[in-house]
Amino acid sequence: MPDGLLDYFTVTSIDRQQESFTIVLEEKNMIPVEYTGNNLVSKGFYDQVSIKDFPIRGRACYLQLKRRRWLNESTNQYVSRNWDLVAKGTRMTQEFADFLKEMHRYQSSKL
Repeated sequence: MPDGLLDYFTVTSIDRQQESFTIVLEEKNMIPVEYTGNNLVSKGFYDQVSIKDFPIRGRACYLQLKRRRWLNESTNQYVSRNWDLVAKGTRMTQEFADFLKEMHRYQSSKL
C-alpha cells in the first residue's frame, strides 16, 4: 500500500480471486485539519473509485477507495479532505496525493 494510506483509510474488505486481489478502503471519519472548528457532519461517501496498484504475489491488485464527504452546517456546502495538505504533512506519496486531488476534481464537477 502507498505510504500513509492507512493513516486516512480503513481496510473494510479484501476479495481474493484467482487472478487478482481487490482491497476496499473507506476514508476514516476524521475531520480534516483545515476545517477544525467548523460544524461538519459526515454525509456518506463520493462514488467509489478503483486504482490499480502493484501486483501482489503475481496477482493484479486493485484498491477500491471510498472517499468521505462532510456537510459544513454553517455554509450548507459539502467539503472533503484537501489532499494538497495531506501530501505535505504525511508519508503519503506525492503521486498518490496527486491522484486523489484529480479524483476530487472529477467528482466535484459531477455535483
